[in-house]
Amino acid sequence: MKKILSLIACCLVCLPAFAFDAAKVPAAKQSKAGKYLDAVEANTLKSQLGAKAYFVDVRTRGEVSYVGMATPVDANIPYVEHPYDAPWDDKNARFKLDVNSDFAPELARRMEQAGMGKDDTVILICRSGDRSARAANLLADLGYTKVYTVVDGFEGDVAKDGPRAGERAVNGWKNSGLPWSFKLEKSKMYFPKF
Repeated sequence: MKKILSLIACCLVCLPAFAFDAAKVPAAKQSKAGKYLDAVEANTLKSQLGAKAYFVDVRTRGEVSYVGMATPVDANIPYVEHPYDAPWDDKNARFKLDVNSDFAPELARRMEQAGMGKDDTVILICRSGDRSARAANLLADLGYTKVYTVVDGFEGDVAKDGPRAGERAVNGWKNSGLPWSFKLEKSKMYFPKF
């Protein structure tokens, strides 16, 4: 019994302490579960858990194609996507995005193939943290219990001042020097079922 208690104590001490302050998360990036990681913490958690965590890039296929993707990501499954005939969105000054109705079924299918389910760790990343929070909310509603959102995303936040003002040059996966590539693996990509 003493050995078991020592082993449990050791495991608790060795568990990673992910302490991104939830109080600092802007409203648009908050999720129902309140589980947040910054990019560095997400990389550490995925490294520690390996195949016991499923890491999903929820950006559009275009974004990952032209901006690159974190190499530890298990899959790109867009939470939203541009329909082929997307109208202009005046409010956001871009083409309209629609929620991908296949997001949750595709995630469930891929996780099942990996021998995982709704109680396993899921890490979601988007460009800057708001779409991943919305995707995390959907998954929470569907019964997923350990869904983390990367609050600074792949590209990070916009610099408010300095020589890079207006650019996504603050925090985020790319700005933190974490592993990423323009070279994509076909097996990780999402192919819509039209």
